[in-house]
Amino acid sequence: METNSEMNTNRWVDHHLVKLNPDADWQPNTARAFARFEERRRPVYRRLTWAVAAVIAACICVLAFLASRTIVTQHPEKVSAAGVTLKEGQTPPDFKLPDATGASIRLSHYKGKVVLLNFWATWCHGCKTEIPWFMEFAVKYKNRGLVVLGVALDDDGWKPVRPYLAEKKINYPVVVGSPALAKQYGVEPMPMTYLIDRRGKVAATHIGMVDKDNTEKEIVQMLSK
Repeated sequence: METNSEMNTNRWVDHHLVKLNPDADWQPNTARAFARFEERRRPVYRRLTWAVAAVIAACICVLAFLASRTIVTQHPEKVSAAGVTLKEGQTPPDFKLPDATGASIRLSHYKGKVVLLNFWATWCHGCKTEIPWFMEFAVKYKNRGLVVLGVALDDDGWKPVRPYLAEKKINYPVVVGSPALAKQYGVEPMPMTYLIDRRGKVAATHIGMVDKDNTEKEIVQMLSK
């Protein structure tokens, strides 16, 4: 037989169990549940989207930087010419152009001498390296018949070339060439140097920087003929 205490406990349990049972007409609100789920999920996806976008933007910036570095590295050593490089034994195209003093320089006038004809520009790093070598050759072999001629191919003409000649105290004639002249000589990489023998024929072609020692040997051999 139940005691009063047990009866009271059972009534309390039954009372609260009734409260836990849903009403007969109660239905789960799935739409609201999904809406609340989406509200909680949206900030996570928003942060994830921004993180992905930031990574993509960083990658694009890095690629653009590397591409610009490649362009800046390659372009200064080029000049728009795309001609055909002269072959050994060919007669180089003649030209008549004024030098920095206004004196007329004509290539064909130097027939009977060995000519080092160098195409360069003030922005060309390789050119800046080898010009002092040519200045040395011009003095060292002048009395044996060597002539050094420089053809600058700067887009702005004499404007950057004239002060560069004065600053470096270049001791041989320099003229300013044109894209048409560069094309005739097949100048594309910079610098580019032709060695022309006493007959006025191409004896050697150097695309890019010359090797100083080998070029000097070539000059000495040509001067000995």
